[in-house]
Amino acid sequence: MRAVVAAVLLLGVTACGANADAGGGGAWKPRGDVRMIVPFAAGGGSDLAGRAIATALEKAQPGLKVTVENRDGGSGAVGYSGMLGKKGNGNYLLATENAILSLPLSGQVSFTRKDFTPVAKLAEDGGIVVVKKDSPFKTCSDVVNAAKSGRVSVGMSGAYGVDNVIFTMIEKKTGVTFQRVPFESGGELVPAVLGGQIQVALLNPGEVIGQFKSGDLRGLCVTTEKRYTYPEFAQLGTAKEQGIDVSYVQFRGFLAPGGLDERERAYWEDAAKGVTKTAEFQKWLKDNYLQQAELYGDDFGTYLEQLDTALAPVLKKSS
Repeated sequence: MRAVVAAVLLLGVTACGANADAGGGGAWKPRGDVRMIVPFAAGGGSDLAGRAIATALEKAQPGLKVTVENRDGGSGAVGYSGMLGKKGNGNYLLATENAILSLPLSGQVSFTRKDFTPVAKLAEDGGIVVVKKDSPFKTCSDVVNAAKSGRVSVGMSGAYGVDNVIFTMIEKKTGVTFQRVPFESGGELVPAVLGGQIQVALLNPGEVIGQFKSGDLRGLCVTTEKRYTYPEFAQLGTAKEQGIDVSYVQFRGFLAPGGLDERERAYWEDAAKGVTKTAEFQKWLKDNYLQQAELYGDDFGTYLEQLDTALAPVLKKSS
C-alpha cells in the first residue's frame, strides 16, 4: 500500500492557482467548479453520501458547482492520499467517514486526520449484519456460535473499513475468529453475499433496502446502540440484545485539504450548515435510513480526536 500512496502523492501535487479567490481581502468563495473526491468505488454508502452532500451544497449555495470524482483503491488510501497534494486549495473537498481514522491507525499510510481541515459531520449511518435468504443463520449469535466451531466467511469493504472494525470488536468480545474476504467497497459486498462468495456482510441500510424488500437478503442484527425506528428495520434486534456487547456507527461528512486560510474555512463551514436544511439532503437521509448528526469545524475536529483514541486499541488487534 505504501507504494500506491507514494505514486498517488507524486501525481497529486498540483499548483493551487485554481484557488484564485483565496488572495486579497473580503469574503472568499471558490472560483469555477469544486471537486468532491470520494475515496471509494461507486455504489457504496460512501459514494452515496458524497453525491448527496455535493448536491445539497449546490442547493445551499446558489451558483456553486460541485463535481464528484471517485478515486478508490487501497481501502480508501488512494483518495485520501491524493488530497495531500491539494494543500491550501479550497476548490477541493473530500467525502469522509471513519476511514480517516482507521487508515492512519493501520500504520500503512503517510497521512493522519491532522493533514486535513475538518468541515462537517452531518449524519450517522448504522450497520446491519446480513446474509442471503437461505442462510442457516437467524441471528448474530448464530454467526458467533458457528465461528466457535468452524469457519465463517465475512466480507470486508477495505482492510480498515467500518465492517472490519465491527467484526474485530465482535472477535474481541467473544473470542472467535472470522475468515475475512477483502473487497474495495460496500457496493461489491451485496453481489458477493448473493453469489455465495461470502456468508456474512455488514452493510448500511441504504445499501441493502432493495434486497430486503425483494427477500434476497435478510438481516440478523444491527450494530447501533438502539434499534432502528424506521419500520423497514425496526424488527431487527441489536447485537447487544443478542448477547454481543458491541455498538458502532459510521459518520458521514466532508473535509477540505489542510492549509486553508480562515476565510476559506469560514466559507465551507457556513456552506455545510446549509446542507441539512435542503430537501435533497433530508430525502437522502430518509431514503438511506440515516440519522442527522451535526458537528462543524473545530467541534468536528474534537470528535475525530476522541474517536481516534477509542479506535486505537481495536485496530491494534486487527493489524
